[in-house]
Amino acid sequence: MKKLFEKTQLKNLELKNRFIRSATWEGMAEKDGHLNKSIYDFYEELAQGGVGLIISSYAFISKNEQPNLGMLGIQDDSLIEEYKELVERVHKYDSKIALQIVYGGSQNDHPDKEKMEILGPSAVENIVFGVTPKEATKEDIRKIVKLFGDAALRAKKAGFDAIQIHAAHGYLLNQFLTPYYNRRKDEYGGSIHNRARIIYEVIEEIKKRVGNDYPIMIKLNYNDFMTKNKGLEEVESLEIFKKISDLGVHLIEVSGGNISSGENMATFNMENNVNSIENQSYFKKAAENIAKNVSSKVSLVGGNKNFELMQDILNTTEIEYFSLSRTLFSEPDLINKWMTNEKQRPKCVSCNHCWDTLPNSCILRRDKK
Repeated sequence: MKKLFEKTQLKNLELKNRFIRSATWEGMAEKDGHLNKSIYDFYEELAQGGVGLIISSYAFISKNEQPNLGMLGIQDDSLIEEYKELVERVHKYDSKIALQIVYGGSQNDHPDKEKMEILGPSAVENIVFGVTPKEATKEDIRKIVKLFGDAALRAKKAGFDAIQIHAAHGYLLNQFLTPYYNRRKDEYGGSIHNRARIIYEVIEEIKKRVGNDYPIMIKLNYNDFMTKNKGLEEVESLEIFKKISDLGVHLIEVSGGNISSGENMATFNMENNVNSIENQSYFKKAAENIAKNVSSKVSLVGGNKNFELMQDILNTTEIEYFSLSRTLFSEPDLINKWMTNEKQRPKCVSCNHCWDTLPNSCILRRDKK
């Protein structure tokens, strides 16, 4: 019988348990993406809390664009030394840490976005933010692919244990997969593997830069849930998951939806849904199907709040890991609490008030300050 609290091997990386802190934007970094005491303390608290692997909040990779304020940066070498301290703090508690890297595209809410070079698969106005990107040329795409490779190499030099490519939730790589935003007629548009071509190229570039033994992870939508507009759908996405597994991605975090999904995203956020056990771990069915069809390890994200349910999923499916996001925002030491009491009920009620202000934090914790 597999257990949530047991050591596992992810490529050459040993994890002390099967719990992953999924990337969550905390909005604490300096304007240029540099670190500060708040960032160091935040991640050290997560590591103290017992999680096996921390995936950082998203880090922007280009000096010319940044989708939100307070993001981590990995756009140049000046950040490497700062991240070394962050990694050391996490490693003190036998936790591991990966850096999530992203190119934003038209999903941009930064107050200085008018000064940025915002690229997209096609010049289609963003449904939510009203930003119309410049359609990326093939040369632009080559530059973006290289930016991902540069960022991954910096992460490795800084001591991060792994890298995660953010290809979900409406940012640029996800936009290439989404027919509403990708209307290209060349080899980067049309068929599903054409729309995913940039992702395949990013994976290959990263492997070339960091080597085959360095763990590469990806966060990828299985469904955009864009019923009013044409988004990525599950029947197509399975083909992408198979391909990225063949390319050597070591861990796939299966997610779904983006801000352009509109009212459909409420399905996953409402308290009366997520806190009812039958609606928890809500991407389970899709992740279970993907895990059966790929050789990569699969992590289930979304509404993971019940220890016994996760233990059952672990032993009845091919899913190997469980990612928690808002729950650890609210309660960074939840994993340690589960270690002593498996019936511990998390405080988080998925109210989404963690995004009300910058820096982001759980409203339950803010009220205590």
